[in-house]
Amino acid sequence: MCLSRSAPILRGMNRRSLLLAALLLVGGAAAYTVKPGDTLYSISRANGTTPEALMKLNNLSGTTLEVGQELRLPGQAAAPARPGLPAPLPAEQLTPTPPTARIAGVNVTVPASLRMGEAFTVQLSGARAAQATVRFPSEIGEDVRQPNEVLKPIGAAGAYSVPGRVVLGKTTPVVFEVSVGGELVRGRIPVVGLDQPIQHLNLPPQVSGVLVDPGRKAEDALVEKAYARRTPQAWTRPFAPALKGASPTSSSFGQPRTYTAGGPVAYHFGTDYPARTGTPVLAVNDGTVVIAGRYPVRGGLVVIDHGAGVTSLYFHQSRVTAKVGQKVTRGQKIGEVGSTGLSAGPHLHLEIRVRGEGTNPAGWMNRLWPR
Repeated sequence: MCLSRSAPILRGMNRRSLLLAALLLVGGAAAYTVKPGDTLYSISRANGTTPEALMKLNNLSGTTLEVGQELRLPGQAAAPARPGLPAPLPAEQLTPTPPTARIAGVNVTVPASLRMGEAFTVQLSGARAAQATVRFPSEIGEDVRQPNEVLKPIGAAGAYSVPGRVVLGKTTPVVFEVSVGGELVRGRIPVVGLDQPIQHLNLPPQVSGVLVDPGRKAEDALVEKAYARRTPQAWTRPFAPALKGASPTSSSFGQPRTYTAGGPVAYHFGTDYPARTGTPVLAVNDGTVVIAGRYPVRGGLVVIDHGAGVTSLYFHQSRVTAKVGQKVTRGQKIGEVGSTGLSAGPHLHLEIRVRGEGTNPAGWMNRLWPR
């Protein structure tokens, strides 16, 4: 149930709704054109409003936006999507190379389409595949960690993979580049949104109080350090469930939600599995434990570095049995289900992140790599 990388908590919804109404009555609504990398949440943050207010003002039934779409704003000029983010690359640097473009000795395979929050792979084969590098230039200008990072393929014997991620909130195409020496192939993969309704949890103060705990900043910094690790791939078998026989709740991966009345909207970066306190929590695959302990928001937490920029996180445990630095194998017990941290009942919150960005755990289960 944990919230990750959110905006500061905002004031009550009633006050903002009244302000919105007043602005519309006095000054009318300004217009904003959706740009690459924009999301309903980034636009609302930049313009001092809320996703709900924008949805109501524009008669939107979901959170999916299209580039070029016109949005009405509550009486103020448009602002940049997120202070501090670079502008997206110009269109000519994101345009696919002609279909006939090839790199000698390298075959490139990618999914035909993607969904917001999916992990995926760029698959490379051929005699020169090991020499290739892969980048995702469409990440520039997006609220994403390590955008456009130069990535080396993982594999052997002429078959290689590079993991990719579609950051939550993104519905514009993923642009990838494969290069060897001076040769380059650039392609585009369309992305569709999840179009889920906003869930209002309205957690009581005794639960939501951890969001303002003084220790939260240090907790977040520790987790960010784990996301930044780049170690060799540690797993050789498909990923496996973290709980035996458990099914996820209806509170699905990627769902936009608020934790407190009038609080900010943030995506749910993992999947929740209800289970009895004390149920064994299992490592989803081989790796090294890089965090193990009790923290204000994530509660009893274990983070495993699987290599290749892939990490798994296990929140809210009642008991953590893994130790930092420990090498674990798929299916090994690392703790027990609980309801610690930002939690209203016993469950496991599982995240699988690619270079720090949340991806749908379901896309990894029973697979060596996501599709």
